[in-house]
Parts: sequence; C-alpha cells; structure tokens
Amino acid sequence: MPKQVGRVIVVGAGIAGLATALRLHRAGWDVRVVERAPGRRGGGYLVNLLGVGHSAAQRLGVLPALAERDLGMFTSILVTADGREKLRIPPAFGQAALGGRAVTVFRGDLESVLYEAVRDRANIRFGTTPRSVTQDPDGVEVGYDDGTTERADLLVGADGVHSGVREIVFGPEADVRVDLGHLVAAFPLDRVPDGVPVGAGTTYIGPGRTAAVINLGPGRSSAFFTYRSPDPEAERAAGAVSALTGAFGDLGGGVPDALSQLAADPPRAYFDAVSQVVTDRWSRGRVVLLGDAAWCVSLFAGYGAALAVAGADRLGDALDEHGGDVPAALARWEASLRPEVRRRQAAARRGMSQYAPATRAHVWVRDLSIRAVLLPGIRGLVQHAVRRANR
Repeated sequence: MPKQVGRVIVVGAGIAGLATALRLHRAGWDVRVVERAPGRRGGGYLVNLLGVGHSAAQRLGVLPALAERDLGMFTSILVTADGREKLRIPPAFGQAALGGRAVTVFRGDLESVLYEAVRDRANIRFGTTPRSVTQDPDGVEVGYDDGTTERADLLVGADGVHSGVREIVFGPEADVRVDLGHLVAAFPLDRVPDGVPVGAGTTYIGPGRTAAVINLGPGRSSAFFTYRSPDPEAERAAGAVSALTGAFGDLGGGVPDALSQLAADPPRAYFDAVSQVVTDRWSRGRVVLLGDAAWCVSLFAGYGAALAVAGADRLGDALDEHGGDVPAALARWEASLRPEVRRRQAAARRGMSQYAPATRAHVWVRDLSIRAVLLPGIRGLVQHAVRRANR
C-alpha cells in the first residue's frame, strides 16, 4: 500500500464520490466519506459506462464486477400512444454503435460495485451534512450538522447537482444551475411490466415527452420518463406520482403498469428538473467539486456516469503528479477535463429535441430518420460516428 500522503474528506456517496474515494485510497490518502442520506440508495436509471469512463473503471479495478451486472443490449421498440408497435431496432445495432468497450448497468448497481470496493478502505458516515467550511493554506476544516468538526488536506464536493459544498464555498445554486425546461423520472420495477416483451424496451416519443419501459426480467426492469414543462419547479413540488400521471396517464402499452408500480412506492423514483451546472471554476484553495456538483451535463448527454468515474480517476493522477501542491494539482486536473465537459454539455443541449420533439411533424421526421439509419449502408456510417464520439 502507498505511503499515506494526506487526509481527504469526500462529500457524497454516489458514483462520483465513491469513485473518488477508491482512487484516492489507492494513491495513499486517508479517505473520509460523508453522505447526507441515512443509508445507501438503490435503483435509478440505466447508465452506459463507455469511453473514458470504461477505461477509468478498468484502472480502478471494478470492471469485472460491473461486467457481471451488465444488462447488455436489448431490442428497442418504438410504439404509438396506445402501445402498438411502430418500429423495432435490434440489439445488434446498439452494440455495434457502442463497440466492445462499454457496459450498461443500473445506476444503483454501479454505486454498489464502487461501494463494495471502498467500504473497508474508507471511513463512511451516513446521515451527515456539512454546515461550514473554512480553510487556510495548509488545510480545510469541515463542520457537520451533528456539531462535530474534521480537518483534512483536501475536501471534495461530489454531492450532486444540488451540492451543499458548492453552496457553502462557491455560492448559491441559482448562480450556476441552468434549467433546461424538462423533468425526468426513472425507477426500477418490482415486477415484470405488462405489455412489454421480455428482453425488450418499448419507447413512446411524442410532442414534448418520452416514456420508456424496459422488461429485462424480474429485478432487471425499469421505467424512464421525460417531458417538457414551462414550470419545472411546480412539477417537482407536485411529486413524481401526480406529475407523471398528469403527463403520461393517457398512454397505453407498458406505461399504466409502470405508473401503478410507482404509486405503490413513490420514494424509489428519481424525479427532478433537468439542468446543467456551469461554473467558472471547480476549485477554490483546497476545495474541489467533482461530478454533477461541478459540471452536470444532464441525462440528455448520456455520459454523466462516465465523466464522474473518469473525473475521479484523473483527479488521482493530478494529485499523484503534483505531490503536496494541492491547488496546482486541482488547476491541472480542471484544465485537462473542461474541454470534454463543454463538449458533452453542448451535445446534451442539442439533443433535447430527441427526447421531447416540438411537434408531431418533428416526431415523424425523427421516426423517418431512425428508419433510414437502419438501412445497412447508412447504419455503418452512423455506428462509426457514434463510436468516435464515445471514445
């Protein structure tokens, strides 16, 4: 084991925080993790770990465990509002586009694999929230809501888009969060959803909304919803059950059963406004933001988990290279990662129309484009372009 080089406090026990804890432990840091939730959370939506994220997971040593949970590719069926099939996309198409260096897992499974890898190597405290942060040239002190304090050489705010660390050290969320005018919900399904073939996912895409229900068998099925809204905060306040029933209650196919399962257990759903975080800097002194707290690209980018794991891995590299000069390491790390983040955020803004087309005409054009892409000659060109973008 490397010689201990300092103490780091990581706020947030999600993907970004756990990946950071694992990487810095391997670099010889004494790692402390604090998480505001009372315990671990599961479920969530599907994430593709590809490109730089796949490479980072391999370096962190968690790829074999992730491969065991890989959901693989499945048949995607575009459906009408009443659930009738319009178009079927075979799994081989997605697999060829992503290439061999990709795994598809539930967000909760990725967190679980990272947690198991680091749980015995870091001090992890649940139900704990930072209330104050002070720092000097030699270190940073964090005060918690239970009245205790802790000093470290580095503080990492990996506590998500609504980051408490960012609020304390960098300023109000309103100054950095860019609302994209949509809401998103995702949740696991306890039982196999009605109206969806086994090994397939059905997706309805209509003006301003998308509903997807995936049936990969017991314990491996899930639902995903996103829709445009003029007042996302009001929708959030209404809650997932009321908001989603209002937005999607008219649909058929697998949607009614998915909404019924949500109503039976509302807390299992991830439900939030879709937004990005755009900040001038990711670090101040010995405090650094990582993952969604620093650069949330949004679910429309499809690359958030990969950037979180890659960002954690590269942070470890920068700290290794700069030894005890933490501010210099953080500056170098940010400079290396910002171009990729800007590119992914821009792609997400351009891609919003794919999930919530403006009109029926836009839906028709989108369907026509998909049919064209499935033609053998065009399919090869598109798959090549996607592989290049995901490297």
